[in-house]
Formats: sequence, structure tokens, C-alpha cells
Amino acid sequence: MISHITRIRLAPILGLGQVCGWGTLYYSFPLIAIEMHQELGWSKSLLFGGATAGLLAAALVAYPVGVAIDRGWGKWVMSLSALLACFIMFWWASTSSVSVFYVVCIVLGALQAALLYEPAFAVLARHVGAASSRAGITHITLWGGFASTVFIPFTTFFIESWGWRIALVALGLVNALVFVMYQWAIQPKEDLEHTDHQGDKQAKIALNRETVRIFIKRPLFWLITTSLALYALVFSAFTYHMYPLLEAKHLSLREVVWAIALIGPAQVLGRFVVSRYAEHLSMRALGSIMMVVFPLAFAALLPTSPTWLLVATVFIAYGISNGILTIVRSFVVPEMLTPNAYGALNGVLIIPATLGRALAPLLAASLWAVEQSYQPVLWALILGSIAMALTFWWASFISYRQA
Repeated sequence: MISHITRIRLAPILGLGQVCGWGTLYYSFPLIAIEMHQELGWSKSLLFGGATAGLLAAALVAYPVGVAIDRGWGKWVMSLSALLACFIMFWWASTSSVSVFYVVCIVLGALQAALLYEPAFAVLARHVGAASSRAGITHITLWGGFASTVFIPFTTFFIESWGWRIALVALGLVNALVFVMYQWAIQPKEDLEHTDHQGDKQAKIALNRETVRIFIKRPLFWLITTSLALYALVFSAFTYHMYPLLEAKHLSLREVVWAIALIGPAQVLGRFVVSRYAEHLSMRALGSIMMVVFPLAFAALLPTSPTWLLVATVFIAYGISNGILTIVRSFVVPEMLTPNAYGALNGVLIIPATLGRALAPLLAASLWAVEQSYQPVLWALILGSIAMALTFWWASFISYRQA
């Protein structure tokens, strides 16, 4: 029987790891890239091409990472990935080579698939059982919502004080601490699904493999996959272009910064509300409600000169919905598909989503270039989010009938 103390310990540690993982591997990248552009003279397209290469690498390794966690290797997958991230950041800090930079980006991108939300959710689900993981997953996402709030000032402080290379060393050391945390907190022998008998392990592996084979043939699986891929595409396109989009709407720099700053706290607020007041609401219902917000939010930004109050309201609503959907996408496998093969099925689900996240900024930039305007981009976001909602509603209806 798993001790109550162990269950309490793991979720906060994984949550703190998400703060560090998102902060060092994701939110710090644009800040470092800007400094490299200024010092080394590399083009922005070359630098941000590294981010795209990294996300493509993440898509390639997502499934094997999920399988490894399903087999009980989560401790080593996550802890050794954090340690490797430390050394890769040290290497990045010491180079001025484009080829080395791209190798660094590809490796760090692959490590995102082993360190960010999905592997943490899979480790927790294996620890307490997929059906009992909702509270813990919500706890992890509450922590993760503070990553940008903590690490953007942290990274900026090191850059302004000692330069981007020392900032990378500091970010690497953070990942070394994450390695120590995961080595201490993730104990496979205390997992609910842990088995000592080799025959039981092989049976579990065979069951998970068969579960994946069965579900990837079902329309329900592909409806969920399509919806999550569209969500990732819309989210990534808007995230990378929200700053110039708001500037094009004639908002001042201060208004743009304050509007974007509202997203992080709004995400945390949404996750807190779910954990406090919607604990028993199904993911089907919760996701179906939140999907409505996205097309309405993007449509509200269509006017040429929206007021700051309108923009602030839109960004708060967007942040709340995005925060809640992080929880929804983490729990669609056990609620809408099956409690078995959580890591492997999640790994398959996020491959198209990660590809969408990688390609979305480039697609949005191409749309902008057609008319040198963000109006086509907004219309694409509206249509994409409508399609996202329709496919999720369809999947919810099918899973409800099957349930």
C-alpha cells in the first residue's frame, strides 16, 4: 500500500520540476535568442529555426518516452533528462557555432518530451493509478503556471548582470537540482502499478501494447488527437505572435506588456477554480465548455483598435481557458479512452500536437505576409478553434455513449 506521505510528496516535487522545466527549457529561449542575435549577429529566423527543430525532435521521442514510463522507468527518464539538460546548457554557453547551436536545440527539444507536463502526468498516474490522478495532475499544473512568472525575471537578471552565457550556466544548474529532486522523490517501488514478478511485468507490457494497438484504430482516438493538435497549433501561433498582433492593434508598449502578463495568473486562477469548485465535473463537460472561449476570444480581437479593457478581458478569459485545458488534455486518456497505457497513448496523442506547435509560428507568419496584416491570422485562429471545438464535442459525444 502506498504511504499517504509519499503521495503528498510526489505531486509538489513534480510541480516544482515543471516550474524549472518550463522556465529553463521553454520560456528562457526567446530571451537567450535575442541576446545571441545582438552579440553574434545571427538572424532571428536562424535562431528561432532552432526552436522549431527542437519541437520536431520532441515529437519524435514522445511515444518512446511514454512507453518507458509505462514500464516503470519514469525515475530514470526524468532525472537523467534533467541532468543531461544541465550539461547541454553548459555546452551551449561555451559555443558560438551554428551547427553546435542546432545540435543543442534538437537535444533540448527532445528533453522537453521527457521533462514537461506529459511525462510528469504519466509518472503520477503510474504512482497513484490513472483513475485517481486528477487531483495530483491539477496540483502539478498549478505549480507549472508560475514558470514564466519566476524564470523570465530570473533569466533577465542573469543576462543583465553577467550576460547570456552565464545565464545559461545558471539555468543548467537549476536542472542539476531537478535531477536531485527527482532521484529522491520518484520511487518506482512505491507505485500503485509496481510489480516485482517478472511475469506480471511482461503481462503489463503486453496489455499496454495491445491497448495502444486497439485504440489507435478507433475514430474516437483520432477525433481527440485532431482536437488536441488544433489546440496546440492555435495556442502556439497565438503565443508567438500575440506581441506584434497587439502592437498592430494600436496598443502602447505598456498596454501590450500588461495584457500579456495577465495570462499567467489567469491560467493559475482557472486551475485553482477547477481544483476547488469543479472537482467532480467530467473532463468531457469541462473541455466542451472551455472550447467555446477560444473562437470568441479571437473574434473579439478583430476590431482595428480595440480598447485595452477589452483586450485585458480577452487575455484573462484566454488564460483561464488555456489553464483549464491543460488539465483536460492530461486526463482525456483515462476518462475518454482507457486507464491502461497512459504514458504510451499520451505519447501518441501529443506527436501531432507537438508538430502543430512547431509549425504554427511559421504558418502564422506566412499568413501575415500575404497582406502584411494580422487579420488573416485572426480569422485562421477563429476557424481553427471552431474546428478544435467541433472535433472535441464529437469525441465527447462518442465517449459519453460508449461510457
